[in-house]
Order: sequence, then structure tokens, then C-alpha cells
Amino acid sequence: MNRQSQAAVLFLLGAALLHAGTTDLYLRYVKAGLQPLLLASGAVLIVAALATAWYERRRARQQREADGHTHPEPRISWLLVLPLLALILVAPPALGSYSATRTGTALQEPLAYPALPATDPLRLGVVDYAGRAVYDHGRSLAGRRVQLTGFVALDHSGTPYLVRMALNCCAADAQPVKVGLTGAIPPVLQPDAWLTVTGTYTPRESRDPVNNGRIPFIEVTTAKPTKTPRDPYDESYNN
Repeated sequence: MNRQSQAAVLFLLGAALLHAGTTDLYLRYVKAGLQPLLLASGAVLIVAALATAWYERRRARQQREADGHTHPEPRISWLLVLPLLALILVAPPALGSYSATRTGTALQEPLAYPALPATDPLRLGVVDYAGRAVYDHGRSLAGRRVQLTGFVALDHSGTPYLVRMALNCCAADAQPVKVGLTGAIPPVLQPDAWLTVTGTYTPRESRDPVNNGRIPFIEVTTAKPTKTPRDPYDESYNN
């Protein structure tokens, strides 16, 4: 690959990072807190590409002045830009029920249980609810109407879960946190459909068939379809 091809690849890669970082596309790859680093990386790559192109143009002019011709490079190297174009033009789907049912729940004990606002219903993340239900034994949830949003997954026995994929860093390390659904569950549940459920804490638990992890339940009173959120991954998860 000649320097012109290198500059083009660097420029397209930088443009892809900037495009992803200035739209919601980056949320399909990394957690929201990494957006500044993503934008900075894209800017650095574009500056490097422009510098490389300027240097190569200057070198080519000097070479022509010295011997009157330049040496062409193989054009096949330009095929390397195709994956970058795919990155820019095609947004991959977020991980869903297929991954969730084949990966054990990643629920870990929270470091603390912050006080909850006095709203009704109380809107919580799936990870927050699951942590309080399992490790705090639902003490902070007792007597509260709780509202959770996640996508539907069904295990091999048909048990319905409300799931959010939790990130440590990026989509490659995403792991599911699951909350079982009981009570007024819709008669037909479509895997990967997003639901907002309102209900109350129940001490019922089960064990994940994949890794034997603890899965809490919520007693559902209402369940409504909802659109996929801007950030499909749950950021409240930390090791």
C-alpha cells in the first residue's frame, strides 16, 4: 500500500469515528462515557491523514523533478476502504435475546444503595432493580411501584425475562442482567421486543440455567410496548 492509500484509509477511519461519535451510532459499540475519546481519536486520525497526504504529494513532486516519473502502486490496496464504508453506512443491531439466553446473568452486588426518589412509579434500571432485589432483599423497594424498561428474552422453558445488556467498556464485553416477569404478563411475548413494565417487588427468585446466577422477579401489573431506547445498553453496571 502506498502512502496515498494509507492517507485515504486513515481519513476514512477518522471520518467513521467522528460520524459514530456525533450520532447515536457509537452507542452500538462503546458506552456513552467514551464519546470524548472516540471524537478525539477521529480528529487525530484525520490530522494524520492530511499530513500524510501532504507529505506524499510533496515527495512525489520532488521525485518527478529528479527523474521525471513516479512508480505506480497496486490499486487493489484501495479495497481496504470497503470495511470502513460499511462501518459508516451500516449500523449493527444491538445485542439482544439470542445473546441473553446463551449468556449467564452478570448481576453483581452493588457497592452501595443510594436513596431512591419519592416518585410514583419509581423508574429504575434493570440492573439497579435486580441488585436491590437480590442483595438488599428488596428493602428499598418494599411498598413501591417500580417501572423498568428492557427487552424480552425467553429461556428454554419459556420463562420470560426483562433484560438489559450491561457494558464494562464496549459491546464486545456486554453481558445480560435479567429480571423474571410474573403477574399480569401479556399473553404473547416476542423476543427482542422492548417493554416498559410497572409492578412491585416480589421475593421470588430463580437460577439462571446458563451459570446458576440469581435472577429476581418483578410482579407485573402493567406492561406496554415501547420503542428501543437511544442507548440500548445499561450503563449503571460496574465491576
